[in-house]
Amino acid sequence: MSYLDQITSPTLLLDEKICRANIKRMADKAARHEMKLVPHFKTAQSHQIGDWAKEYNITEVTASSIKMAEYLSGQGWVNIHIAFPFNPLEIPKLNKIAERQSISVQLINAATTQMLVDQLEYPVGFFIEIDAGYGRTGVEVSDFGLIEEILLIAKKSDKLNFKGFYLHAGHSYYMPDIPALYEQTRNALSMLKHKYNSEYPHLVTRTGDTPGCAVMEDFGDIDEMGPGNFVFYDLMQAELGGCDKEDIAVCLAVPVVDIKKDRKEILIHGGGVHLAKDVLVGENGLKNFGEVVYLNENGWTIPENKSFLKSISQEHGIIKASDELLAKVKVGDLLGILPVHSCMTADAMGEYMTLDGKMVDHAEGIVK
Repeated sequence: MSYLDQITSPTLLLDEKICRANIKRMADKAARHEMKLVPHFKTAQSHQIGDWAKEYNITEVTASSIKMAEYLSGQGWVNIHIAFPFNPLEIPKLNKIAERQSISVQLINAATTQMLVDQLEYPVGFFIEIDAGYGRTGVEVSDFGLIEEILLIAKKSDKLNFKGFYLHAGHSYYMPDIPALYEQTRNALSMLKHKYNSEYPHLVTRTGDTPGCAVMEDFGDIDEMGPGNFVFYDLMQAELGGCDKEDIAVCLAVPVVDIKKDRKEILIHGGGVHLAKDVLVGENGLKNFGEVVYLNENGWTIPENKSFLKSISQEHGIIKASDELLAKVKVGDLLGILPVHSCMTADAMGEYMTLDGKMVDHAEGIVK
């Protein structure tokens, strides 16, 4: 039976071949630059996709929360890193994980560092997160006083071990000059490495945004990369130049429930609870919540004439349809929607269906 025959409601499709090709491409790039690839699994959040990653010599993984770290632990990862300023209220959960799994956290202040020193029961590594320059989080690169205060407090414990510096240039998603941003990233991490390398000879530096890791070829002496979105990519990455639309490994299969040919609109069952509400805005001011692809037995094809989701609410989606699409679609058909932000779409859907009709796990769902 075709996978299409199994779909009656919004279903997130995963093309394993494209996903594996994306993982291999980034793993090859890391190897070419003599860097370690430590992918951020906030995108995939899947044991099965983790097993695919291991086939490309990926041994460590990054999580965005203690909940995700719990889900990933015990799966054979050499280390799990939580790339979010650590929440000290979760130290008891951290201790439970650290008892059986190598794990590291991210620190940005002295208070959390002291609480870890006081309460840790098992060894835990830590990175100091450096503010990439857009003010979301992290220690300012020139704030040596705070950096050294964190390091000094950590030395009081034989269980809290310094691993290095982490810098996520997240503003690469909305700043067009990625090479300029990466010059700042390279310079900041190189300076910190050389300043603290004599005291901590094994420290490493890590950067992590997919746009930069996808397009850059000059990483200087950065040791590790930790992008996440690259396993699936999405329309946002395609617009940033990090991938082609053909590299997008997931699409949302949605049923057509009504057609308004006079308005060139198609109503689908597929809205914010499935895709989230990330949006691209074109030069004409039109909002794009996802683009239509045609589903077939082997996956999907991208039409020459673009049709896109012009609006979404909780369960509804309205497609602005091309003449090509209107000529072939009928009520009861299935269409595919390439997501604007695949991480959020996957999180909303909580599971995947491969093109052979098998279900793939996700941390936020239960595979039936």
